Parts: sequence; C-alpha cells; structure tokens
Amino acid sequence: MITKDLNTEFWVISDTHLIADSLHDEGQAFSRMQKTSQGKDLYYQETALSAFMRMAQRKNPAAIIVTGDVTFNGERVSAERFAEIFKPLKKTKVLVLPGNHDIFDGWAREFRGKKQFYAGEISPMFWRSIFDKSYREATDEDDSSLAYSVQLNPQYFLLLADSNIYGREETTEAPHTRGMIGKEQLKWIEKQFRYAQEHNLRPILFMHHNLYAHNPAVNKGYVVDDAVELRRLCARYNVKLAFSGHIHAQNIMGPQGTTPTTEIVTSSFCSNDQGYGVVRVHSRHITYIRRNFDMTRYLTEKEKQDYTLVHFHKYLKDLQLGSISADMMQSELNKYHDDIDLVRAMGKLFGWMNYHFFNGHNHLKVSELNKIHASQAYKTLIAHHPEFRLYLETLYDTSDHTNLQVKIRY
Repeated sequence: MITKDLNTEFWVISDTHLIADSLHDEGQAFSRMQKTSQGKDLYYQETALSAFMRMAQRKNPAAIIVTGDVTFNGERVSAERFAEIFKPLKKTKVLVLPGNHDIFDGWAREFRGKKQFYAGEISPMFWRSIFDKSYREATDEDDSSLAYSVQLNPQYFLLLADSNIYGREETTEAPHTRGMIGKEQLKWIEKQFRYAQEHNLRPILFMHHNLYAHNPAVNKGYVVDDAVELRRLCARYNVKLAFSGHIHAQNIMGPQGTTPTTEIVTSSFCSNDQGYGVVRVHSRHITYIRRNFDMTRYLTEKEKQDYTLVHFHKYLKDLQLGSISADMMQSELNKYHDDIDLVRAMGKLFGWMNYHFFNGHNHLKVSELNKIHASQAYKTLIAHHPEFRLYLETLYDTSDHTNLQVKIRY
C-alpha cells in the first residue's frame, strides 16, 4: 500500500517520448528527426522532466503514474535516464507502464552528425530491471506481460495493464501502433478485479491504448483490439475510471453503453502545453483536473538564462502549430502558388483546430463554429481534402462537456 491516507493525490502524465541527451549531438541528423517528429519536443525533455520531478519534491503527491511511451523510440539509455531523473523522489512513488514505442522498438536510434546509428533496445526483462522501483510496489504481477497492480490506499486499487504488441527479441521493424491485452492478461486482469471486489477496493485501470474511440475519424490502431472483452470486465466489476494515452490528445469520455467506466486520455507531455492530470481520491468520490505544467519556477538559475526554457509553452505551441501546418501548406502551394494568403489561412486554421483538440480546449459556441465553417479557408480545405471532412468536423465540441475536469462518484 502506497499510503494509508483516505484522502490523497496522484498525478498522471503520458507520452513523454524522452530521448536521452547522450544519444544525440544536436547535429544535422537529429535536427531532421526533430522536424519530422509531429510536434514533439526532443531537445529539452530531460530538463522538463527534471523540473517536473522538482515540483513533485515540493508538493509530494502519493504517486506519479506514466501511461506509456516513456521513451522516444525505445532506446534503453532513454529509459535508464528517465528512471535516473525521478530517482531523487522519496515520498512520491513513480509507477510506469510501457507504450507501443518502448519495448523492442526497431526505430531505436542515436544521432551523430549527419548519421543515425542503432541504439540498444529495451527487452521486457530490461524494463522490469530499469523500473524495478515501480514493480516493488506491486500487489501482483502478470507473468504473460509487463502488467502489475498496486494498492494505492485503503480504498483504491490501481491496475496498470500492458496493452502493447511487441516481439520476443530485438528488431529493425517499426513499432506496432495498435494494441491488444490478450487472453492471458485478460484472465489476470479479471483476477485483479476480483481481488479488489473481495477486499472492498475500488479499481482504477491504466493502460497506453484507449478503451473507447475518442475520435470517430481517427481511432484505428488507438483503441485496444480486444476492447469489447475489456469493457465487459469493467462492467462486471464496476470499474468507474480508466486512464490512457497514445493519441496525444486530452479527452474525456463518460460511461458508454453498459460500461460504467469514464476514460481520461492524457495529452502528450512533450508537446502542446505540458498537460498533466491531478487526481484526488476521497471516500465517496474522485476528482480529476487537467493542469499545465509551468516549469519556469522549477528551473535552475542556469536554466533560467535560456530564453526557450523560460518561454517554453510558446516554444511548444510554435513547434506544434508549425508541424501541423507545414505539410498542409506545402501541398497547397503547388495548387495555389498565386494565392499565398489563402494557403497561409488554410495552414493556420488546420493547425489551430488540431492544437485545440490536442490540449482539450476544443469547446466553442455554435456561432463561432459556424463562422469557421463559413470561412474560405475551411471550405477550400474540405474541397481539396475531403478525407479530412469527418476528422475536422469532430475536432470541436459545442456541448457542455469538458475534457479538462471530471468528478467520479461512488
């Protein structure tokens, strides 16, 4: 048991995609990788995570739970560096589960000058060894995967599932995007849920892939393949709360059909606005609030001399918007080279619509959404890219629902 306090707090982060500083020299090859990393920051994550650790030292949450993609592309050195960064924490337990980029990822690389080199990958055995502090907190471990369970306090039970598909040895192949729990792990999960039920504990589920489809246009490879079976278990054992990551978007979905589970997807910590979740558990309810990590106050004096670090959210926003807009604008310039203003407007609109969705600030009044749909940039975008229509139509929400906070009652 992590704490005996009935009222306690833990934090959730996801998709940190750390690549250790020792694996690159900020040269041409690494710069190229940064430009194609879809808005992820690769340069400053050691600094950002170290600052986050210092905030945890000051505020002392009971635990920090990381829902996968700890590393950029499964570099063993990056996982070791992540564990080292959080090693100074004494009162706060760090509970880590793998993502699809962490175990036997054939894209693991280090970067020197103009060249890339294969980096050592992470086996399941290495994962358990690197994060042995997490597994030391386990009530039980699954022999068929990297899943484990932890009792948070006298009332709540945490189940950290392994939803990833990976082989049995190092590879040169790309990591799988899709995920699956599998029959053996499903049996183990049911055993954990039964244990929680018999001991009057309330289970909370964590995994990398999603339980629900959080966007009707983009969900293939993101919802775990055997979600139907997992949802059935959640219904049978009254699992009211689940956390996941993977889609890099902040999103909350309430109970679906006969499944009583509310699922919270945490946005990527290495992009957007450094979002993380603050979860407070009480005897009769749980509250969740999404917060932005302002690392400025937790930087060292030397780090405060760096303009980018002091204005980090602006840097992340520019990185994300630039990445999202660039490909769109490049393809449109070939058709509209004589109307650069329209191309810029299309790129800007496409970038902002995505940015608002990814950080969970995607709620608009109907009148504001109608204005967007009536703009020339939007109409041209839909005309040229009909494959984006459904996706763009689902990015904004005009209901009273919020992706930033929720209260679960027991």
